[in-house]
Amino acid sequence: MVARILTLAIALLGAALTSPSAASGQCRLCSEPAATSIEEAATPVTLQVETSLDFDRLVLGGTGGGTAMLAPDGSRQTSGAVLTIGGRAMVGTVSVRGEAGRSVRISLPTSITLHGPSGGEVRVDQIRSDLPALPRIGANGTLSFRFGGELHVSGTTDGNFRGDFQVDVDYL
Repeated sequence: MVARILTLAIALLGAALTSPSAASGQCRLCSEPAATSIEEAATPVTLQVETSLDFDRLVLGGTGGGTAMLAPDGSRQTSGAVLTIGGRAMVGTVSVRGEAGRSVRISLPTSITLHGPSGGEVRVDQIRSDLPALPRIGANGTLSFRFGGELHVSGTTDGNFRGDFQVDVDYL
């Protein structure tokens, strides 16, 4: 059995940050404007990537496909032709800063395509985070979370692969 090494990293998250703005409308049937207000945030929401998701090196045995799973808690599993995940694999870590106590909606993609040097591609899907069901910015103005995913490779995949993805953060 020949073992090959595959190095993978998700270079990082492009972030789209949005927050509600004051909204007002006019009743077209009324003589006076009617205003609808949404509370405007005193502190804009920001996102900072502390660590990128990095599967480090994968050892492939044989030519069949396989998967490498890196969970938000750092646990690892492999299946198929993927024999092991390198010791320096890291889950992604993100910090959201904003108005203390405010609830936020954080949207992560369902999959990410990573691109290799010779045009090859691999896919990370089943992206999971350790966010609570109803995320809220803490009393210190920060909410941190970790994320991981499941990487799918074929036995012919080789090289360093990188990709970006978008994270959306909105005040509720």
